[in-house]
Amino acid sequence: MITCHVTYKIDPAKVSDFEIYAKAWIPLVKRFGGTHHGYFLPHEGPNDLAFAAFSFPSLAAYETYRTDSAADPDCKAAYDFAVRTKCILRYDRHFLRPVLDGDISGVLEPQA
Repeated sequence: MITCHVTYKIDPAKVSDFEIYAKAWIPLVKRFGGTHHGYFLPHEGPNDLAFAAFSFPSLAAYETYRTDSAADPDCKAAYDFAVRTKCILRYDRHFLRPVLDGDISGVLEPQA
C-alpha cells in the first residue's frame, strides 16, 4: 500500500472554497479505487495550511488513478474549481508507507 500525503498552502480568505474542493475529491478518489483518509483544514495554528491523505494498493495503482482521473469530467471540474477560485496557492505531495497494525511485542524486553 502507498499513501499520498498532500500539504496545501491555501488562501486563508478562501478556506470555504477549499473545503468545497476537498469534499469533491473524497468520492472521486474512491471512484478510482483509492481509500481517502480525509482532508484536514486549518483550525488552530497556521491559517494557510491544509492536509490530505489517501491510499492506493500500490504505486502503480496510484499512477493509473492519476492517468484516468486526468480524463474524468468530474475530476476536471474539481480541478477547474480550484483554479477558478484560486483557493490553492501551492501543494506538495509525499508518498509514504503506512503502518496500520500495532504490536507491542517488539519493544518488550525478554523475560528472564
